[in-house]
Amino acid sequence: MKIYVVGGAVRDELLGLPVSDRDYVVVGATPEEMERLGYKPVGKDFPVFLHPKTHEEYALARTERKVARGYKGFQIRAAPDVTLEQDLERRDLTINAMARDETGRLVDPFGGAADLERGLLRHVSPAFVEDPCAYCGSRASRRASASRSPPRPWR
Repeated sequence: MKIYVVGGAVRDELLGLPVSDRDYVVVGATPEEMERLGYKPVGKDFPVFLHPKTHEEYALARTERKVARGYKGFQIRAAPDVTLEQDLERRDLTINAMARDETGRLVDPFGGAADLERGLLRHVSPAFVEDPCAYCGSRASRRASASRSPPRPWR
């Protein structure tokens, strides 16, 4: 079992912004293992757990596949063999598809850190095309626009 800080916390740290909310992804675990370790299950649509001491949210690594229209039309698969890279691939923008492991090593399979440096918003995969309006209201775009070098629209 490996635990990673993911998404906005990694992005904000790289931008030099205060990190107020951390999301964690757990790779290589089952819901039963999480409960044995004292994590409390709280997720309805996919396995999310509260840490026994900090009460922060820890989600099992998962993949999502669009199977119907709308926000709920996804088939979700959370399993111990889902990799960190597969979990990150389901995210909207490359700047949100980064992680840090327990040693602080940056995991950035889609070039999010370089995109932050260039001020570029770029989607991770073609799956993002299914809901292009998510970009307009995304927290990432609002936070990035407040940074010292606001991202430009992707090309």
